[in-house]
Amino acid sequence: MSVTESAIKTVLITGASSGIGYATAKLFQANGWNVAATMRDPSQADELAALPGVMCTRLDVTDRDSIHAAVAAVIQRFGAIDVLVNNAGYGLMGAFETLDEEQIKRQFETNVFGLMETCRAVLPHFRERQSGVLVNVASMVGRVPLPLYSVYNASKWAVEGFTEGLVYELCPLGIGIKIIEPGAVNTAFFGRSADRENRTGVSTYETYSKDQFGVMDKTGPGGSTPEEAADVIYKASTDGSQRLRYSVGSDARMLLLARRLLPETLFRAMIRMSLTEKAFNSVGRLLYKP
Repeated sequence: MSVTESAIKTVLITGASSGIGYATAKLFQANGWNVAATMRDPSQADELAALPGVMCTRLDVTDRDSIHAAVAAVIQRFGAIDVLVNNAGYGLMGAFETLDEEQIKRQFETNVFGLMETCRAVLPHFRERQSGVLVNVASMVGRVPLPLYSVYNASKWAVEGFTEGLVYELCPLGIGIKIIEPGAVNTAFFGRSADRENRTGVSTYETYSKDQFGVMDKTGPGGSTPEEAADVIYKASTDGSQRLRYSVGSDARMLLLARRLLPETLFRAMIRMSLTEKAFNSVGRLLYKP
């Protein structure tokens, strides 16, 4: 590592093989940062790996050893980590009774416990340097729960609560804390990164699920782009402020505002109404791109 390399700031991003993580890696690199783009399978990273200052390495958030090995390798390569972006995750969708124990455990092991372990691996380095920014990608549904996302909602509420609690522990040590709350983003979340399998055989919710997913699946392609989410992550990482939460997308901004202002019963009625085909066709176009 040269003196020049050590002067350049470094970001470590989990889940960087596609979607938000991939766009975030490219944005930081374009702004002159060293980038540790981590993912379960680095063989997917040909384009990223070819960029100057980018290190692609294996990190599976459900594998503790891979987390700590990746962090050590990044520090050895670049000398320091200035920003950690916990982006890796996936969506478990469906009525609660249709999801089995294995699916639910996997959801929390990925979205919550894996994120916590990555924090555990990096925080001693931040404490030693008395600097660093921790950016946890939660979701709009971490504060605005949606139907058929009960377990995913719960995992993102956990990320919200965990991260906000860290403010009191880490800010006095010079460590910045940020929460990113995307709404619908046009990524593989609605494809290979989602799990909708009914493993319990409970059929009661089939019609309801089919109708709801039919509407929800229209929001992803019309939502924010991964690049728009990356812009928000970059801003949160570099603005030097004590601001905690950053939303992504007009849907997130509107629904988070409605959650703060409306009575509970009225807010729930609004969510139920918005997830109908008629409402989406008339109102959803205001929030999601055609």
